[in-house]
Amino acid sequence: MKKFDPSLYFITDSTNYTEEEFLYRVEQALKGGATLLQLREKNKSTREYIELAEKVHDTAKRYNVPLIIDDRVDVALAVDAEGVHLGAEDMTIAQARKILGDGKIIGATAKTVPWALDVYGQGADYLGVGAIYPTTTKVKTVLTSTDTLRDICKAVPIPVNAIGGLNKGNIDILAGIPIAGICAVSAIMKADDPKTAVEELKARAQELGLC
Repeated sequence: MKKFDPSLYFITDSTNYTEEEFLYRVEQALKGGATLLQLREKNKSTREYIELAEKVHDTAKRYNVPLIIDDRVDVALAVDAEGVHLGAEDMTIAQARKILGDGKIIGATAKTVPWALDVYGQGADYLGVGAIYPTTTKVKTVLTSTDTLRDICKAVPIPVNAIGGLNKGNIDILAGIPIAGICAVSAIMKADDPKTAVEELKARAQELGLC
């Protein structure tokens, strides 16, 4: 599994949801047209993470959407997910590639051109660059300028996605930057209707030529 569409990259946040509600929201987002799905769990035990990942993966398969596991190569292996996303404090891209092989998607977070070039050289398949705006998730964020985002897009030949506080009302700032797509968390997870939220976000991104 290596071909993937990063145009509308949905990243989950299960905070304050029951498992049933969480899984419902994930499925609604997939129905709405999310093209890539990342399961992000910072506070679950390994066993809890794997159990939830198995359920999310079953749902993702029904919509033919690749599942990316945040941070944890072991969890990705345990559920045979399509890939993993790694940050600066995680296992290196090169180490993950040795373990996962060439067939899996490996994404990396990058905030500077040198870092982007480094992880690309190690074998990253795509980059997440941000945060473009302050976020309400529990993930530590450092804001990234749109100039840096543009420079990273030009520096590497792999897909680059913008991330961080993005929603249908503020993505105009990305117009003209050659990103491959946008990542969204709260704009979808906290929406009254996740399916509609994805549809509207995707439509606006397409209007702006962002995906």
